[in-house]
Amino acid sequence: MKGNHLAGAKDGDMRLLFLPSRRQAAILAAMALGTLALALFFRYGLIENTPLALACEAGEEGLVCAMRLGVVFLFMWNVFGVAAISAACVQLWRPDVKFFGAGLVFALLGLVLYNTRLSGLAMALLVLSLARPVPEAR
Repeated sequence: MKGNHLAGAKDGDMRLLFLPSRRQAAILAAMALGTLALALFFRYGLIENTPLALACEAGEEGLVCAMRLGVVFLFMWNVFGVAAISAACVQLWRPDVKFFGAGLVFALLGLVLYNTRLSGLAMALLVLSLARPVPEAR
């Protein structure tokens, strides 16, 4: 076996480190790019768009104003950062590609949408989780 063995492991104790497969890494990369595009649209298309902001604040109703209000509510209450740090902590505790993906998505949303402290910490925990051994099958 070559690849991602635990550094410093004894000869009889060859535990594999958490590492997504190529297919999982491609899916995670696609999810990250899609999330980044969505977050940038939310920030620059909905939140920082001055004419849209003025129209929504003046009382205009519609789907776009409701989406804008929802995104503003989520980042004001640090929902993106809290979700990112929660998923990253679970990922660090029990490495699994699902939690890694969830932490990555919420951390990217939080980094673009003003929840930078918790989202930055979540990204650091996600990187650290790549050095964790895979949980043993029961």
